[in-house]
Amino acid sequence: MLLQIALRKKASALTALVTAAAIALLPLPAVHAQGKGPPVLRDTETEQLLREYTRPILRAAGLEKQNIQMVIVNEGSFNAFVADGRRIFVNYGAILQSETPNQIIGVLAHETGHLAGGHLSKLREQLANAQTQMIIAMLLGAGAIAVGSTRNSSTGNNGLANAGAAAIAGPQEMIRRTLLSYQRQQEENADRAGVKFLTATQQSPKGMYETFKRFTSESLFAARGADPYLQSHPMPAERVASLQEFASASPYWDKKDDPALQLRHDMVRAKISAFMERPETVYRRYPQTNDSLPARYARAISTYLHGDLRSALAQIDTLIQVQPNNPYFYEVRGQALLEGGKPAEAIAPLRKAVALSNNAPLIEMLLGQALVGSDNKAYTDDAVRILRAAVAREPEAALGYMQLAMAYGRKGDYAEADLASAQAAYLRGDNKTARELATRAKTRFAVGTPGWVKADDIVASKAPRD
Repeated sequence: MLLQIALRKKASALTALVTAAAIALLPLPAVHAQGKGPPVLRDTETEQLLREYTRPILRAAGLEKQNIQMVIVNEGSFNAFVADGRRIFVNYGAILQSETPNQIIGVLAHETGHLAGGHLSKLREQLANAQTQMIIAMLLGAGAIAVGSTRNSSTGNNGLANAGAAAIAGPQEMIRRTLLSYQRQQEENADRAGVKFLTATQQSPKGMYETFKRFTSESLFAARGADPYLQSHPMPAERVASLQEFASASPYWDKKDDPALQLRHDMVRAKISAFMERPETVYRRYPQTNDSLPARYARAISTYLHGDLRSALAQIDTLIQVQPNNPYFYEVRGQALLEGGKPAEAIAPLRKAVALSNNAPLIEMLLGQALVGSDNKAYTDDAVRILRAAVAREPEAALGYMQLAMAYGRKGDYAEADLASAQAAYLRGDNKTARELATRAKTRFAVGTPGWVKADDIVASKAPRD
């Protein structure tokens, strides 16, 4: 299930000195406009693969117990970044464009290097110091301008006023260069740390090198004539040459990815292509002459997304025959039926997907949606039970609360229905609606009960939790 939602995370304001409060593989695009976080995608299969990629790296970095989350950003460009100490953000484009697991693992190792080095907090300290220095410089410069202006009125001499203007501009430029130099050093440190973690986990750093080398060829023209002291990241050729020198010394430099892992990687890339790219693009990537499992997966998904449900189901069924214990094939079958207006028929494959995926909460939400959408009241209690379990483990997924509200409404439990609706609105960022629904829910719960307390929390809140 590929869901597109908005991640509401407060962006850090970093002044005009730097573009964003994030440590990125590439300069972070302007996705934090108006205080909103980047739009994200949710998919159990992709998230599970990324978690498996990062788990040994986080262990090697001493971050295994930090509960670092993987977040897939709805951006087609190749990028990854960390914007806090709890999450690694990866554009879906980075996964789609990584031809091997090792290439995206190298990117994740680099970002883990930023986390392990505490680069975000250190950068914020540098910014705080820089802001203080800028304020002092501006006050001194403004004072000189004021004095110069006073003297100019009597003597006609602009010298002191001009000196004041220089006193403002000069320190700002120096501070900016110092900060950019500091960021470049952080990037180099993250490269080295990433190679260290890959070596510790007996993985090749070649994928990281290959990725950065590709950036070199793509960036050489843009970087031609650029001032190296005004770049937040090391100049491409310089960076890749340095990376190659210490990465190629790894005893695992020539180690290949496991074929089974490569297949899973290719399956996820096919899935992302099918959901995120136009059908003609999907068929260029995966033509009918390509009979591989990933190609068939991509074509089956693209077929159902663009209206041919019967053909899509036939294609999905052939996939299930090849891998009868793959939960994501049953998930896609159920999703196709659900979105094709056949919720009752979607229940059986989604139950199978839930069982095979060890009760993955996003798939449970799909199953709950199918149970609610079937209009069979006999399924209502089952839907409530499944959806409550799902939102308990995925408390920031608005879809689960929306379906739970419908299930409670069907039971006639309007207090719980209002509360669930309020929680869904709250997660969507619609705080006005959330407070109105929570206020009504409070009148339906006994004072002091758990439901009343949750509703009261929403009424008193201003924005979703970070």
